[in-house]
Formats: sequence, structure tokens, C-alpha cells
Amino acid sequence: MITTEELMKIKILYKQGYSQRAIARELGISRHTVKRYLDSEGNEPKYKSREKVASKLDPFKDYLEKRIASANPIHLSAVVLFREISEQKYLGSLSLLRDYLRSIRQKVAEPIVRFETEPGKQMQVDWGQMRGGKTPMHAFVCVLGYSRSLFVVLTDNMRYDTLEECHRLAFEYFQGVPEQIWYDNMKTVVIQRDAYGEGKHRFHKSFYQFAKEIGFIPKLCRPYRPQTKGKVERMVRYVRDNFYNPLSTKLKSVGLSLDCETANMKVIHWLDDIANIRIHDTTKEKPVDRLKKEQPYLQTYQSKVQQTLPDKVEEYTPIDNKKYDPNPLHHNLDVYNQFGDML
Repeated sequence: MITTEELMKIKILYKQGYSQRAIARELGISRHTVKRYLDSEGNEPKYKSREKVASKLDPFKDYLEKRIASANPIHLSAVVLFREISEQKYLGSLSLLRDYLRSIRQKVAEPIVRFETEPGKQMQVDWGQMRGGKTPMHAFVCVLGYSRSLFVVLTDNMRYDTLEECHRLAFEYFQGVPEQIWYDNMKTVVIQRDAYGEGKHRFHKSFYQFAKEIGFIPKLCRPYRPQTKGKVERMVRYVRDNFYNPLSTKLKSVGLSLDCETANMKVIHWLDDIANIRIHDTTKEKPVDRLKKEQPYLQTYQSKVQQTLPDKVEEYTPIDNKKYDPNPLHHNLDVYNQFGDML
């Protein structure tokens, strides 16, 4: 087999008047080889494909791919995977493993595609744990998909009755109910995924009745797809970094601990004065302005108080639904007013 350079020399020498025998002697190849390439005008030399050399990593590639997929979205480092396959008799190097992991992660990585939802179509819900006080708090965080309008309640538990009450407070704050609400695998929402076939889940009985009563469709995110509920997951971090941590550390500096009552007294002001009037990075608009556009598309929500009103409307004094809590999760806290602007 000759190289492309040798083929070029054969053709050049032949054009210069060299005989086939002289060319063969000049290049140190057989005359038959010279003849074959001169007869196959314009053909490039062909090479046999090299046989694939077995890698020390080959027996472990299937394990590695499944291990990475099952752990997604959690990132497993090469050092961790190296330790695991070494226990399975892997004798290769860490650098060989790193090269392979780099190649497969580039192939399987799905681009995060931002998608926009229609007004009134979707709300995303999640719990976030907040630390820093005497006891951890749980933040019920929800965001409307179109307007990015945010609502938050701080609680000391994640029981079903608390979850339902947080939903009611959110509907009052937004002054309406979206068509769909998206969740992950909350035990207070879903008992078993795909229990009755693909996409047919067994929901928590009380939650299912609540959804029917209010009129929204519960939807579950696909496992290992954080971007499906990415809007609210980003907001959990935002609540922690922009609201909870600053407030809890201010109180701590004067010897006080943040509790749910104080947090909920302050979070409404934070939502109205900071979170929902900021310019959103994606929409380039204020959530409060987009909420005004979205509210006409939301379903009407009747609170428990409104459902039990007397027939004579004139006997009812209207209340600002946005800030009224008919069944508060926490007690009135006028005592905290003494701290003034410090909070």
C-alpha cells in the first residue's frame, strides 16, 4: 500500500518521461504497483480500516452510561465513577475514564430550551427548605408560567392541609386559578406515578378532590428533567438568597431568630415591593405588569369566605383578596412591629 504522496510522485515521474520500471526503482516499490496506480487514473490509494483496539474501559461502558442516566440531574464526578468501576476490577487510568465521560456527556446533554406558556395556562409549585433559624422552615413557592408572578408562604411543615391552604392563598393573591399546575413527586400530591398506565397517575385522594373543586388539572414533571419545572426551581433559590437569608441574618445580628410568623408578615411586602416589580431576565417586563395581562385568562376563584357569604351582597364588605387570609396559617404578630425598618 502506498501513500498519497507516493501516488503523486508516480504520476509526476511518469509525466516527466520515466518508465514504469524506473519509477519503481526510484520509489522502491514493485513495477506492478506502479502500473496498477497509473492504470487507475485519478484514484486515491485505498487503505484497509484499522481494527478497533480493545480499550480497558470497554467492559464498563454500559455500566457507566446507565449510572450517569439514573443519577441525572445529579452530576457524578470522574473520581467517584473511577472508584466504583475499580471495585469491579477496572485496571485502566483515571485520564482514560475522564476522556470517555467527556465524550458521552457531550452526546447525551440535552440543550435547555426555554418555552413560554399562554396566559392563564400554567402554574408551577415547589417546596424549598430554608435554614438559618432555630428550626428549618419550608417555603411554598409558586410562579405563574406566563407572567412569572411569584407567591411564597413560609411554613413549619409540608402536610397535606398546609399544602391545600397554601394553594388557596396563592389563588387569592393571583386573583384566579390557572388551567394546569405542575408538581414533582410530592407525596401529598401523587401516591403512585403511572399507576393506571403511562401518564395515568394515582393522586392523593384529598388533593384530587381539591383539584376538582377548584378546577385545575394537576400535572407531573418528567423524572430527571429539572427544566420542566425550571421556572419555580429558580425561584426557590431566588427566595432563599434574596429574601430569607437577608432577613434571617439581620435578625440573628440582634439576637433574634426568624420564625414563620415573622417571615410571612414580611414576605408579602417583599413580593409586592421587590420580587414582582423587578425586570424579569427572560420577559424583560415586570411580573406585576404581566400579571395584569394574565388575570383575565385565569379561572375565577371563590375563597371559603366568599362561598359562605349571605345572599344579600350589600351585607358583605369587600376585602382586598390580594392580601386577605381567611384562614391564616399563623397568628397576628403586632409585637414584631417594634423592630420597624430593621426587618
